[in-house]
Amino acid sequence: MAKILVVDDEVNIRRMIRKFAEFEGYEVFEAVDGMDAVEKCESMSYDCIIMDIMMPEMNGFELTQALRKYSDIPILILSAKSQDNDKILGLNLGADDYIAKPFNPVE
Repeated sequence: MAKILVVDDEVNIRRMIRKFAEFEGYEVFEAVDGMDAVEKCESMSYDCIIMDIMMPEMNGFELTQALRKYSDIPILILSAKSQDNDKILGLNLGADDYIAKPFNPVE
């Protein structure tokens, strides 16, 4: 079973992603911010990370940079920051895709 790490400081977003991903057969783990995600990635490997940008401690841009130093894990940014320059920055830092909030859960 593929493992997904969902990184978002909003519990409702994490719960919604968990619900849809588990329905599709994924095993879902959660992190509340970038620092929490780094710790979890050091102790377990994941098949994909879905992350927000605006989080306390370490934001999603910083987390992407940190992960890309040692991992090529697929990263999907899911963020309310929907300006083109934010999307371009996220992709240039190594994210594989960028979806703006609000989003359709089916997407």
